[in-house]
Amino acid sequence: MTGSKELPTVIPFGPFEADLTSQELRKQGVSLRLPRQSFQILKMLLQRPGQLVTREELRAVLWPSDTFVDFEHSLNAAINRLREVLGDDADNPRYIETLPRRGYRLVNASAPEALKPPEAIPAAQTKPRQRLLVWLPLAATALLLAAVLFAVDAGGLRSKLMSRSAPQPQIRSLAVLPFTNLSGDPQQEYFADAMTEELITELSRIASLKIISRTSVMQYKGEKKKPLPQIGRELNVDALMEGSVLRSGNRVRIATQLIYAPTDQHMWVETYERDLGDVFKLEGEVAEAVAQQMRLKLTPEEQAHFRQARQVDPEALQAYQMAISFNWTQHQEIKRSQGYLEKAIQKDPSFAEAYVGLGRSYFNLGQFRWLSPRDAYEPAKQAARKALELDEKNCRGHSLLGEVSWRYDWDWRTAEREFGYAGELCPNDATRGWERAAYTAWTGHSAEALAEMEKTREIDPLSENFLRYKVIINYQLRDYKALIETSRSLSASRPNWWGAHYWLGVGYEGSGRTREAIPEYQKAVEISQGDSDPTAALAHAYATTGRKSEVLKILSEWQRQSETSYVSPYMLATVYAGLGEKDKAFDYLEKAYQERSSDLPYFLRADLRVDSLRSDPRFQDLLRRMNFPK
Repeated sequence: MTGSKELPTVIPFGPFEADLTSQELRKQGVSLRLPRQSFQILKMLLQRPGQLVTREELRAVLWPSDTFVDFEHSLNAAINRLREVLGDDADNPRYIETLPRRGYRLVNASAPEALKPPEAIPAAQTKPRQRLLVWLPLAATALLLAAVLFAVDAGGLRSKLMSRSAPQPQIRSLAVLPFTNLSGDPQQEYFADAMTEELITELSRIASLKIISRTSVMQYKGEKKKPLPQIGRELNVDALMEGSVLRSGNRVRIATQLIYAPTDQHMWVETYERDLGDVFKLEGEVAEAVAQQMRLKLTPEEQAHFRQARQVDPEALQAYQMAISFNWTQHQEIKRSQGYLEKAIQKDPSFAEAYVGLGRSYFNLGQFRWLSPRDAYEPAKQAARKALELDEKNCRGHSLLGEVSWRYDWDWRTAEREFGYAGELCPNDATRGWERAAYTAWTGHSAEALAEMEKTREIDPLSENFLRYKVIINYQLRDYKALIETSRSLSASRPNWWGAHYWLGVGYEGSGRTREAIPEYQKAVEISQGDSDPTAALAHAYATTGRKSEVLKILSEWQRQSETSYVSPYMLATVYAGLGEKDKAFDYLEKAYQERSSDLPYFLRADLRVDSLRSDPRFQDLLRRMNFPK
């Protein structure tokens, strides 16, 4: 008994193989990312090697009548994407030949026997078909007449048929998934990541669109591909955007596709190719096209921003994108990024984002106490102001100026105004939202801060930032029970982040459980490689539990470090407060005040380490001079 041949699940051709089960294309064993439509086109071509696959056949399979898509653009973009991955050329095809106005054909590919066209049917079997040939000319004439009537919309035929299509789904939320690097060079991965981040930033300016943050979407980078409807559910969005980036010299090509997440239907596909220096214009075009496809109404300000993007020097852009690929919580990584940012500014002195990046790098060096306040925050402020001179609507520049005004200038009114500007300009930028929430929590408006956090969590659902900023609220309210609960949750999700252990220690110490706090502080010191904040907390806990010799070791080490690097006088003050040496504690608090230490505004009002000083008139005088917001 003979059965029909089944199609093989893996089809080799040239150096490639297509896995029909996993819908995966591989080259010499290496998986190549290919959009679903492009893979389906490849599958249809492989099933009929050497034969024409018509445009109508492709449309029927890939974009049926209930799919809302510009067919011409979508098909061309899917074919172009397939050719990019195969390294094929439309003018000199190695694999995919275009038959103008008809369709496509797979050439020069050795297909398995099962995929070859069936052999000719013997003549004895063709007699019944001869009668059919008589009707073919008549059928062709009828079809031609119908096509003409449809084209001219005779009697409203076309309009009636088209009006029966399902209405376009309403799209109000979007996630841009990490763009794929098609260069084949891992060294170019930073470029694809930067393009993803910059497009998200552009889209975050659209007030009527909920756009998921980079922090959440980058969690899908490099993992086994999940079904798009599942990703849509996890991110709670209506639509997803996938894309790829190919850079060659000073040219860049971006292929994008917009997908309705619940049904995995493709709504729009487009490919853009520009000079590298026009990449910001390109991103503005993509953002505006997305808004158009989603039928979002852009404000005149939003439209103007997308259409007025400036050119940038290609070398400056490359240096900037390399700079933002570093880890900006690590000292040496920040220093390396600064070299690239300075190069970007040198190559293009009017590049506002490079100034924002340089300012942010200095801010982080000050925030982590790797530079003195003056050496860190003065250049940060100058860079922020220069960026805003070049681009007054740069939301990152306003946010940076807000942070400097808060932590260094102690200008609360300017801080609140700048955070507000950043929120108005980029209403769906999660980083700006978390920063506003932190400042609002610090001012004592905890209910408003929680509301801001809940709003921001909608666009950053997969990150632990909600817990991180909830910790700040617990701390500022001195709600140590809640601080313990939140810190435990944070520690469970990020066991290797020193901040989780630090805040858990603070919660324990504030609850009178100092001996339980000490192991958490020790973990924080170890993981942070000696950050002065958990080190000071550990020293304070040692001091209040009678372990003075260990406190003195820490003070001795700080004395040695101060000869070559910055040591925060505020942190020294907290240790001496724990030892009961109030005069020394106030001496260091005064030094912190004179140098405008960023630790003073952040910690002073809520820090349990200085509780023993609060009743002293000198402490009250310090609070008066700080002039904290009421």
